[in-house]
Amino acid sequence: MTLLGLALREAVKGRARELGFDAVAVGPAGPPPHAGAFERWLAAGYAATMDYLERGSADRGDPERLLPGCRSVIAVALSYAREDDEPGWRGVARYARGHDYHELMRPRLAALAEFVCAAAGADVRCRVAVDTSAILERDVAARAGLGWVGKNTNLLATGLGSYFFIGVVLTTAALPADEGQPDRCGTCTACLDACPTRAFVAPYVLDARRCIAYLTIEHRGDVPEELREGIGEWLFGCDVCQEVCPWTRKARPGRDAALAPAGPLGPLEALLDLDRDAFRARFRHTPLWRAKRAGLLRNAALVLGNRGDARAAPALERALDDEDEAVRHAAAWALERVRRLE
Repeated sequence: MTLLGLALREAVKGRARELGFDAVAVGPAGPPPHAGAFERWLAAGYAATMDYLERGSADRGDPERLLPGCRSVIAVALSYAREDDEPGWRGVARYARGHDYHELMRPRLAALAEFVCAAAGADVRCRVAVDTSAILERDVAARAGLGWVGKNTNLLATGLGSYFFIGVVLTTAALPADEGQPDRCGTCTACLDACPTRAFVAPYVLDARRCIAYLTIEHRGDVPEELREGIGEWLFGCDVCQEVCPWTRKARPGRDAALAPAGPLGPLEALLDLDRDAFRARFRHTPLWRAKRAGLLRNAALVLGNRGDARAAPALERALDDEDEAVRHAAAWALERVRRLE
């Protein structure tokens, strides 16, 4: 560790904060510490239908496969915590209530990478990643000291909880590494105990097949009937295991206004009337786009069924003729519940 290296690391951190990131840490390259556990997780089937994780598993096991000659990893956090819970958006995970975070983070990460290249030398190369690249960003960020992996499998950081996005800059520059943080979860099991669908196989192990976030975002087609009640009021994603976490309850509010809702979500019944064009116009540059029209309308029907409010019956009846089979099935299930609960 040299004075020049330390000065470069601090300059990189300063630039990251200027770009609006809430925390930054630097770690070594090389295979992430949980690469083996990730392979075992895949082999157990816990990734459900997320086949892209299997396809990119080799790349995820070593950052150098993404950037040959990679020597350092710069990990940053962008907080999306808010001072209030936005009651009108209560069924949407907090991270998804504003603008698409990929569109916010990529330009900033690119600017940070440009700074590293300019400051470290002409022969230095960099590559940026959010969560669409084949890298175990949570693990490399934990090794860099950005936080620690909690029992709910989220990265936790003091002052931020888990309400933050992770961004990564891989670089061939040799930067002194920060110290990792210890696991501060202790004996607490609040997140494991609170999961509505019992998706945690064990501490630090999540079965996506039972996870509300997976079911309402990544899963295509019908949601298994035995899990529909557990979805409760969640239209998109789930924050339960984060909401009960003592560290997340202490999170300071984020600063980026673009991550706050631009307006009200509106009644779920209105979502059931969205055609493809209307869905695109409403959600194209938001995280909710990930669920696709069919997924979001399916979820809306399931939530309305869980509410058991007879006033939703007309909208659900119209959805029985939807172009998508999963929406039709969800509407039929919801109608049956609404009528049974009247």
